[in-house]
Amino acid sequence: MKYQSLDIVISDQVATVHLNRPAVRNAFDANMIAEITEAFQQLGQNETVRAIVLAARGSVFSAGADLNWMKQMAGFSHEENLADAHRLAAMLRTIYVCPKPVVAKVQGDCFGGGVGLVAACDIAIAAADVNFSLAEVKLGLIPATISPYVIRAMGKNAARRYFLTGELFSSQEAYRLGFVHEVAQAGVLDVKVNNIVKALVFAGPHAVKEAKRLVRDVAGAPLSDELIAETAKRIADIRSSDEGREGVAAFLEKRKPGWLG
Repeated sequence: MKYQSLDIVISDQVATVHLNRPAVRNAFDANMIAEITEAFQQLGQNETVRAIVLAARGSVFSAGADLNWMKQMAGFSHEENLADAHRLAAMLRTIYVCPKPVVAKVQGDCFGGGVGLVAACDIAIAAADVNFSLAEVKLGLIPATISPYVIRAMGKNAARRYFLTGELFSSQEAYRLGFVHEVAQAGVLDVKVNNIVKALVFAGPHAVKEAKRLVRDVAGAPLSDELIAETAKRIADIRSSDEGREGVAAFLEKRKPGWLG
């Protein structure tokens, strides 16, 4: 499909989804939200794709919501605003639950809803000079729709500060908080992301999918008898799967597993 707001490249089992509105600092509007949702739905079901990189064209990763779009929303009824918010929520959830691992490559500043995009990804790598901000309160708004993902990614104490103050915080601070996994110095961002992607492609595709689901389901769950039973079932299921058997056999026989060709 031809996208207006995205540029998607698929190579060597990796899909790179570029936000492609550099003239407006990759701010998103209703069309971009719809396109991101559709792209991740399709890539999640594409058997030739093993990993997805969310990147951006231009000097800014994302400035959040498009100002013209926000101006339009100011004239919407409550019902129209609610429907619009649900579409944004659906986009973020589509990234979060995508069966393929998603790596955010943050090459430039990232504000508002753009922070939510990064938080919805599984792994985030940021350039050393990137700044982040959740400045909604400065506009009399709150980062409500992105909050489930941002709070999971940075923790509630950090969210309290940055949701309330709207301060800028650096990529180094984002790393300290655990919001991003690595910070890359100038010229090394591509190398860092490529190394992560290679590790994802090397692993068993079904195992990666199930490992992603495991984290999502277990994080924050009470340590109950039901949870113990469920995790025991999951390891038993995957041990007896074709991929699990092949992976163990390949390791013992000192050969590449079948999914590597």
